[in-house]
Amino acid sequence: MLHLTQLSEVVLSGASLPGAIRLVRAANVAALDPEAAMFTAMLTEWEQQQRSRLLTKKTITDRLSLVCRFAEFTGTSYPWDRTPEDVEAYFATRLSRGELVWSTVRGQQGDLEMFCAFMTGSRYGWAAACSDEFGRFPVQVCHDWNTAAHVAEYEGRSGRRALTFDELQTFFDAADDRVEETRRKRRKGVLAAWRDAIPLKQVYAYGTRRRETAMLDLADLRRNPRAPQYGRVGGCGGGVVREGVQGEPTETADGIDGPGDRVDRPPHREMGG
Repeated sequence: MLHLTQLSEVVLSGASLPGAIRLVRAANVAALDPEAAMFTAMLTEWEQQQRSRLLTKKTITDRLSLVCRFAEFTGTSYPWDRTPEDVEAYFATRLSRGELVWSTVRGQQGDLEMFCAFMTGSRYGWAAACSDEFGRFPVQVCHDWNTAAHVAEYEGRSGRRALTFDELQTFFDAADDRVEETRRKRRKGVLAAWRDAIPLKQVYAYGTRRRETAMLDLADLRRNPRAPQYGRVGGCGGGVVREGVQGEPTETADGIDGPGDRVDRPPHREMGG
């Protein structure tokens, strides 16, 4: 088993992957404040590592801000001095002030866990370098026994719960009824009502976000072998993929008419217009 000093030499001499210490710290340069310089270099290379994974700028910025807030909370301690108790104190304090909800706590604890995994991973060389320079090295401080587990199906406020199956069906039926009622009365607005009803079902069936939905085009619709009953509109690609998600009908959509049964039958065709 390699000693930490030997491990440091191996990693520093050959590693070149994004996030490696040798990409940001020269071996022949001494910093005036070595601890602060080491921590800053960690954040810089963690940012580079996340960029290489094609994560969005907002995700990276939010994670870096969290690590900096956590560092500010712990005072002068650096990652190689922190303990699991620091994590417990940080989140207990913020929860007591009403600054976080449960889902946010889980997400931030997961981000801190990823940062610790980055620091302690042997492929990047940070732990070995800290041991050489400070005689201490960072460890994982987020564990199963001091972080929140996702045990509840819904963790948000009760007033913002997800709709039930029956409520969704009623909602979709009401959107369809607007189309039928407008057509029955032979008024203008049939196509507009139909265009409103389709995106409502599409968002639920494929799980697309607001921007993903806004970027959809007819060319993005495609066949899906798992939903042959919807023909050429059984799946979403193209614009959805460009925005980060490739949509297919979800399991929760089973039993509820999806958008596929309407897209190929616009109301003006059925009316002979």
